[in-house]
Amino acid sequence: MFKLPKLKINYLVGSEKIEQKTLQPFSKEICNFLNEFSKNIISSKTLNKYPDLIGLAFWCRNSNLINLKKNFYSKSLRFGKGIVFHITPSNVPTNFIYSLIFGLLSGNTNIVKVPSKDFFQIKVLCKILNKILKKRKYKAIKLMINIIRYNDLDTNLTKFISNKVDIRVIWGGDETINKIRLNPLKPSATDITFADRYSLCCINSEQILKLDSSKLDKLTREFYNDTYLMDQNACSSPQIIIWLGEDKISNKAKEIFWKQLDKNLKIKYDLPDIAVVDKFNQLCLDIINNDKYYKNKIYSNYLHTVEIKSLNHDVNILRGKWGYFYQSNFKNINNLKKIINKKIQTMTYFGLKKSDLLNFVIKSKLIGVDRIVPIGNALNISLNWDGYNTINQMSRVIDID
Repeated sequence: MFKLPKLKINYLVGSEKIEQKTLQPFSKEICNFLNEFSKNIISSKTLNKYPDLIGLAFWCRNSNLINLKKNFYSKSLRFGKGIVFHITPSNVPTNFIYSLIFGLLSGNTNIVKVPSKDFFQIKVLCKILNKILKKRKYKAIKLMINIIRYNDLDTNLTKFISNKVDIRVIWGGDETINKIRLNPLKPSATDITFADRYSLCCINSEQILKLDSSKLDKLTREFYNDTYLMDQNACSSPQIIIWLGEDKISNKAKEIFWKQLDKNLKIKYDLPDIAVVDKFNQLCLDIINNDKYYKNKIYSNYLHTVEIKSLNHDVNILRGKWGYFYQSNFKNINNLKKIINKKIQTMTYFGLKKSDLLNFVIKSKLIGVDRIVPIGNALNISLNWDGYNTINQMSRVIDID
């Protein structure tokens, strides 16, 4: 056991006393606890207004945990590695809780540093955790959860905690990760880093033209969930749309798709004033600095698109926000190979066969892309993330011969 400083840290859940406690992955007590956590979120009428919280609740409900456990199945005897220090990013409000759940399902004690920004989601989820952890049946689990907040500039605290833990999980940009790595770990400890990533979307243009109005509406709503729910801040939200097919067909499909999306945005999306200015500034910069820029279209303040003539491996420098999308036409899926680099995390798609995607990945021997999922599933977090099997990475095997 060790103690964290009382004065410099705001304890949202847990206390300054950190005790190492480990369990087997997917232990019954952890799964029961997470299921109750899920029920508390779902039962709150206030939280039903937040899609990211509802998604979280369904993700950690008992039926999904059972499926996750089945997929994990291992003949090896595993236990958590000990204490995990999670340093979570400031751009996704619910990231901290998923990172915590990774640690709990792996059987570890957890110290979770949340961002200084006072997100509503952090406040309400910590309130629910504290409520559940008061129950006697979760006394042991209470010792495994510590959620803290402190000044990012206090590197001494990061250094102190890093030197005490068995795993350090770092979410953030490349610069942030490199700075945190300057703080040494114990010789036996390891880093798991979720670095700056980039995502894209591939659409079969011909299949767009075959959609009736209700199916088109459904598709654009699913695209909205992938992008606008997080203002394109999530690493798995697509920044560029690749339209597959002949140019004439693709150009027609674009207009149909974007006009329907814009129609939905005017009903659903609460656009901050600063977003309008930011998008116009980005457009000016693209026109001035990007020699691959072709043309743009402003459908409304909610939606800007920028056409790119040609793409290569530096595609990840094209980043939009608040409904600012880059797009380009490709003849077929095989052309994707020229733009895939190690920064690419998620590729969402529509109108493509899973077998064709599988063949493309195997044939192309891609150096990037960790996830390929249908449009609407970009933000669905998995225990396999950025190429890591988080349960295996955060647990150890005990070999008994």
